[in-house]
Amino acid sequence: MNISLTNTTLSNFIQLRLILVAFSISLLAGCSTSLSDYSSTKPEFDLQTFFTGELTATGMFQNYSDKVVRRFNVEMTGHWENDKGILDETFYYADGETEKRIWTIINLGNNRYTGTADDVVGKAIGRVSGYALNWQYTMRLEVDGDTYDVAFDDWMYMIDENTVINKARVTKFGFTVGEVTLVINKQS
Repeated sequence: MNISLTNTTLSNFIQLRLILVAFSISLLAGCSTSLSDYSSTKPEFDLQTFFTGELTATGMFQNYSDKVVRRFNVEMTGHWENDKGILDETFYYADGETEKRIWTIINLGNNRYTGTADDVVGKAIGRVSGYALNWQYTMRLEVDGDTYDVAFDDWMYMIDENTVINKARVTKFGFTVGEVTLVINKQS
């Protein structure tokens, strides 16, 4: 049997495949987490209370293929004066490198925040709902002598009054380049 496709049949087939791909992408996009998914969750994330005083964290960075490429510990000190907070972070990497970052966080009210730091391009935008806090920002990273601006979709989940789990997806041009995971513990 000789099967031949006409240009019309081939064109219809390509259009059908494109429609199916677009439909699949829209289904996947509909499955992503929204901050409003956490609106009725407890305990409510009180950013100012949690990030006041001494904190420690342990974490890792995984590349796009989920391979752990950096491990680190962090010492943090936070203090607030009215609606302005300072979060002073010192990172200690397993390879011996240390890094310092000082965040200035402003409480805008209505569970909204902005944050700035020397390596953040513009302002980080943060929103709280229930036990979740989501930050969106661009960070300028230096890797092997080159500088890259990457986007962070940074989620923090308050487990209890002393523990927050932080997961951040790092992207460049919309493609995932890695993920950061850390556990932050408030010190007594």
